[in-house]
Formats: sequence, C-alpha cells, structure tokens
Amino acid sequence: MKLIVAGATGFVGKEVIRQSLSRHEITSVVAVARKPVSAPDNLDAGADPSKLRSVVVRDYDDYSEEVKRDFADAGACIWTVAVTPTKSRAYDFEEVKRICQTSALTGLRAMHDAGPAKPKPFRFLYMSGAMVEREPAKKPWFMPEYSLMRGETETEVLALATELGGVEAACVRPGLIVAPGEIMKSVVSSVLGGLTGIPSIALGDLTAVMLDQVIEGFEKEPLMPRDLARLVKER
Repeated sequence: MKLIVAGATGFVGKEVIRQSLSRHEITSVVAVARKPVSAPDNLDAGADPSKLRSVVVRDYDDYSEEVKRDFADAGACIWTVAVTPTKSRAYDFEEVKRICQTSALTGLRAMHDAGPAKPKPFRFLYMSGAMVEREPAKKPWFMPEYSLMRGETETEVLALATELGGVEAACVRPGLIVAPGEIMKSVVSSVLGGLTGIPSIALGDLTAVMLDQVIEGFEKEPLMPRDLARLVKER
C-alpha cells in the first residue's frame, strides 16, 4: 500500500511517518507538509527510510499537478491537519475552518483526482477529536462553535467520499494524546479522564491503531476514544 500522510510535520504526523516506515504492508509513504520531511532518527529496527517521499505544498488546499502525480496509486490517507481547540483562539474562526475543513475536502478531491490504487477502495481517515459534535441541536458545552464546525467537517468528508465513489472514509476521535516523557500532560489527562470519562491515549498506540485501520479496513465510524482503547488492547 502507498500511504499519504497529510500534516507530516505535526505531533501525530511525525509518529505516523515513523511507524509506517516499519510496516511491511506499506510500500511507499508520501509525507505531505509545507516544508521538507525526512525520516526520523528514532526508527524501529527493520524500518525502511527509502520508502519515504517528501512532498512540499504551499498550503493544504493547494495541490499542483506535480503533487497530484505523487498522489497517484495511493491506497490510503491519514489526515492529521487541523488547528487544535487551544490554538484556535489565536486565529480568526474562518481561518480555523479553512484549515480544519476546506483543506480536508480539497485534499480528498485532489487524491481522488490523482487516481487511487485499484481494485481496493481508497481509505481516507480523518483525525478529529473526542468532543466533536455532528448534531447542532445537541448544543455541545465544549467550545460549541469549534466542536460543531469539526462535526460538520466529519459529515462533509463522509458525504464527499460517497459522492466521489471508490472511497471509504472514517473519522477517528481520540481523547488527549500523550507522548512518552510528558509527565504534566499525563497528570492532566488523568484528571480530565476522571471528570469527563474520556480516556486518554498514548501517541504510539493511537498511531498503531490508525495504521491498522487504513491497512485492514475501518471497523466502525466514528472511532471513539473507548473504541481506540479497546483496539489497543486487542492488538
């Protein structure tokens, strides 16, 4: 499988790149970012950095014909591009929406236009968040405008996949993501988990499960925090 990783320089994107270079099912990794991407130093034994191809874009809603040629024959994409809830306060909301929503839809169209691998369907995994809400009537308590926008994005991604044909889409909604050595974040995640009932997840575990899903097929949609915790235990 040729895998596209959008947002390859981000917190999650970097780990997706690192692990994907060790997965034998993945023969090629297209790292999409606004600056060049190289193989990380902390690769696992048996990793093959020659599988990595760095593709630089001006922005995530602007794809040249050359970039589309790099997308050709891909079997899946893990889309990690977004503005997080805490960082969103520093931007105009329309810019947050463009990054979180418009870019994802434009990216999916570009990948489909490029001609995915056949005969398997092209799998598009959109990374969202635990507090996202697709139903406006439910009036989410957590950053309602942001949460509803991300929910709207999920709905539009799924609808576009159906419209395009030959595409399977799913959304993954992790809770707080914790990396090794982040002691304070681990403490915060434990407190939030107790208050909200939403389990946190280790970065490595989340990435492994997302790779399993695009390689083997989506178990369900959306993948909620407790689904992710279960899938980690079942690996």
